[in-house]
Amino acid sequence: MSAQGDIVAILAQQASDPATGWSLGAFGAIAEFTRDAGEPAAIEAAGGTLAVSTGRGALRLAAVEGLRLFASETTTRENWNQRVSLCLPERDSAMSRRAVLTELGPDVDAIRPQDRGDILFDLGLDTLQTDACVRMPREATEALRACCGRPAFAPDSPAMHIILAANPHRVFVSRAGRAEVFQPIPPPHGKSPEGPHTHVLPKLLKLGRTHAATEAVPDGFVPCAHFYPANPVKDAMGMPHAFVPAHHDAFQALLGRFGDGALVALKHRIAGAIAAGENPHAFAVPDSRLARTAVRVALRQLAAAGGASPALAAWQAIHDPRQNADDADDETEGNGTPPHH
Repeated sequence: MSAQGDIVAILAQQASDPATGWSLGAFGAIAEFTRDAGEPAAIEAAGGTLAVSTGRGALRLAAVEGLRLFASETTTRENWNQRVSLCLPERDSAMSRRAVLTELGPDVDAIRPQDRGDILFDLGLDTLQTDACVRMPREATEALRACCGRPAFAPDSPAMHIILAANPHRVFVSRAGRAEVFQPIPPPHGKSPEGPHTHVLPKLLKLGRTHAATEAVPDGFVPCAHFYPANPVKDAMGMPHAFVPAHHDAFQALLGRFGDGALVALKHRIAGAIAAGENPHAFAVPDSRLARTAVRVALRQLAAAGGASPALAAWQAIHDPRQNADDADDETEGNGTPPHH
């Protein structure tokens, strides 16, 4: 099977699993797509493209030339998150980079045919790998059209008030595909709904990053979308549950194929050292944030899998002291990706 065909097969397998979550966006602006087990969903595949749609949102993915999968793990205060990034070389990831609200016309590329006559507006967030848009019904376009040519978040622009009142679909597009959210926008200071939703955080957008500092991505590549396979210790809402070995093994297989080989090897060394009864003080951890994270994840996974012991506790006391500053990074410095996966 070709490299592209291999990626298509993996994406199709993950798309068929309702336990897998998805996101598409940039640092500070992201769309999430999830679906419940048993929720009606249409799944279509053609060539190197696949699409999933429900009554709450839709997702389209394309295994474009140069697309590379990269698996990684990060710590949280209690356990760990896991993700696979769909990455493109930086030069190939760039979208329109519009910096002002811009009308784009009918959304002819909408995933559902019934949405293709509605009008798409680029919010003008000027993110490298994502065009963040809203899709307005034709009868609601005039007021927003009058705001075009200025940043949507400008203090003197009524654009966001118009958008909130209209509750349009949100459409985030990258070179790897698009995510569409049909659910209502929550009110200011309101809670995002379960299922598909978006986050747009102007303070983070001002930093101009493509992704969070805690996310391991190969040099020269940019994540254009992500998927989050079922986590072995928590459900899709972040609630803890008993360790599920099958979920753990499935992601470790992805990590072995698409992760950082040095970090994967470091995790294996940790497990071997503990099994051999080595002194945790004598274990040299490479001086990097990613290496320290890999060690902490390995120790937490060993404990979750039932390996709790005085020996493991001694290693954790040295190499995974709780309330470590790095543990909060994925939650407080993240880019809106689902913290529960």
